[in-house]
Amino acid sequence: MEAAPLRATAHPIPSVTGALRAIEAVLLRGGQRTARRNAWTSVLEDRRRAKDRYDAEYVLEAAATGRPHAT
Repeated sequence: MEAAPLRATAHPIPSVTGALRAIEAVLLRGGQRTARRNAWTSVLEDRRRAKDRYDAEYVLEAAATGRPHAT
């Protein structure tokens, strides 16, 4: 007995991100979606700035004490 051939589905299975965005679109109005995305962008930017400050502090401390630092 032969197995039935596999057929491609008409709609691909959505990714988790796609599913969350679909739920977000249903639950939130456009302005709220924009505000949430802007807030997340701000969080990412704050994290980047904090890392840059940490890296600069590390390099300055290493220079002040004469320790070699990694680049």
